[in-house]
Amino acid sequence: MKRLANVSLAVIGVLVLATGAAAQAQGRGPQPTPPCGPNLTIKNVDQQSRCFELRTYTVREGSSIDLLHSRFRDHSTALFKKHGMTVIGYWQPVAKPDTLIYILAYKDAAARDASWAAFNVDPEWVKTRTEMQVAVQVDNVFMAATDYSPMK
Repeated sequence: MKRLANVSLAVIGVLVLATGAAAQAQGRGPQPTPPCGPNLTIKNVDQQSRCFELRTYTVREGSSIDLLHSRFRDHSTALFKKHGMTVIGYWQPVAKPDTLIYILAYKDAAARDASWAAFNVDPEWVKTRTEMQVAVQVDNVFMAATDYSPMK
């Protein structure tokens, strides 16, 4: 597991399953996580794969990418771990300085939903979100590892 920090996006074996942000943008509210994790019946997907979530935060004009990085560095990462989320890594796109990309992993879709539900009401997160407000566009993609991916 220590090798996870060295893993690039290419070895994850991306299989797009759904995006919750699109549903929210269409006014349907938060959608449950699609089937994601072990025992998926999708060709070329490893049956033991965890549920991976690729999240992209694009800072809106007038907000601060530095404040967003501080929020993750000093608060969000610890809260993710507290609520059972596995942080795979964070990336700063070199051609998009207003963007932060990160990947989280969960046992399955139900674990993802439970983790986020607990995270969103955690008093420390509510305080952090209030004190360190950053306007961002959030896009997320759910993924499963391919049967040939070194990371499952």
